[in-house]
Amino acid sequence: CPRDGGACLRRVSSVLNRDVKQFGKKHMFDGSEETCWNSDQGTCQWVTLDFPRAVKVSQLHIQFQGGFSSRLCTLEGGRAGEDLVKISDLYPEDTNAMQISFAARRAGFQVEETVLDKLKISFEDSTDFFGRIVVYHLGVLGERL
Repeated sequence: CPRDGGACLRRVSSVLNRDVKQFGKKHMFDGSEETCWNSDQGTCQWVTLDFPRAVKVSQLHIQFQGGFSSRLCTLEGGRAGEDLVKISDLYPEDTNAMQISFAARRAGFQVEETVLDKLKISFEDSTDFFGRIVVYHLGVLGERL
């Protein structure tokens, strides 16, 4: 998805206090270190990306706020008109650092190279007691087909 969103439709499970101006999904993609998406509380927060055409995903970049990260991220994807299928589980660290997954490079944080039109990232085990997730940067890298 281009930083401005372009034709890439993005959805999130929730936004803290419904304050999209301060904590909305657009902040994961704006390139600013000062802004973030902050989910509301609850189990299993998620982000979906609908690409305008098929892409081959090979990397995932994600930067959480330490203390508000996910111990388990499940990636699901699919082609237009098909059900989502599980691609892989990722086990990020509870840190403020940018974390980068490469296709089949590192145990614990790797993504299977997959062709898809839609990607869903589920944050299934928050390090926050209330289930909140804070993401400063989310990047999906790959190749347009």
